Amino acid sequence: MAPTLYDVKPEPGDLIEIFRGTYQHWVIYIGDGFVVHLAPPSEIPGAGSNSVMSTLSEKALVKRQELWDVVGNDKWKINNSLDEKYEPRPVDVIVKEALDLVGLELRYCVLRGNCEHFVNELRYGKAESRQVRKAGEVVMAAGLAAAVGLGIVALAGALFGGSKKDDKNKQ
Repeated sequence: MAPTLYDVKPEPGDLIEIFRGTYQHWVIYIGDGFVVHLAPPSEIPGAGSNSVMSTLSEKALVKRQELWDVVGNDKWKINNSLDEKYEPRPVDVIVKEALDLVGLELRYCVLRGNCEHFVNELRYGKAESRQVRKAGEVVMAAGLAAAVGLGIVALAGALFGGSKKDDKNKQ
């Protein structure tokens, strides 16, 4: 069951990570039960993997909504874990800039400008997405594993594949 405002009370400027199944949606809490977030056209709570299709959009709308309207029945948590890496900007600046962006349509790119980049830019002044970085690490590891596998096959071919050629030369 997802936490409620009675269980956990976010503070203005807090980043909230919402678990949508195959990905996380990020919002920034601005107070009084409201959040601001970058929402691709089909970003809706509870959509799960269907909402992944929204990530193919090139535009997204900055929305101010009640936290519960965005969370729906999904699990969520306050996640300011980049505080260890960056100094958060002053709360009044974060909230003012978030509110100034409401209603704007912005470019959306899963790799360079998604909802996590958006909220981290507001909180820290740094557009960063750990989701994208982790996905890149998985792709790199898979590529490395494939390259190592091909290297082993090539090495085995070099070591053991030459025997037929040698046999032909002996005849």
